[in-house]
Amino acid sequence: MDLTTTLIGFSFYILIWEKLPEWGTWFNALLKWLPRPIQALYEQWRCPYCVGFWMALALHAATGLWTLPVLENLPLFWGALGPVIGWFLDALATGILILICKLSLDAIGLPAMKAYMMKAEFKKDMAAKSKE
Repeated sequence: MDLTTTLIGFSFYILIWEKLPEWGTWFNALLKWLPRPIQALYEQWRCPYCVGFWMALALHAATGLWTLPVLENLPLFWGALGPVIGWFLDALATGILILICKLSLDAIGLPAMKAYMMKAEFKKDMAAKSKE
């Protein structure tokens, strides 16, 4: 298993749906400038699995990378459909891995944020006590 496509796809997901909207107003202004169907597509494609599937197809076409290299050479009885089926199954697997990455990041994020807030509160209390 090669996780390169998964990591690239997940990185694009984080960049496009989580970071760029927060990095100033230029990206949101660009989205509003786009045609309404593309704006709707952006809003509806929040699901990491759905986006991951389409990103995996695009990344495979652009790079030739396979998440599951065994799908590159499907049995000959598939004929001309073999490569299409291989790409489809590989994109499904990559979509699942991107979803797992997103869920894992969210699961780690909440405890990390709570720990950060508790530490900040502790430092604030210690600073207040030292002034007394």
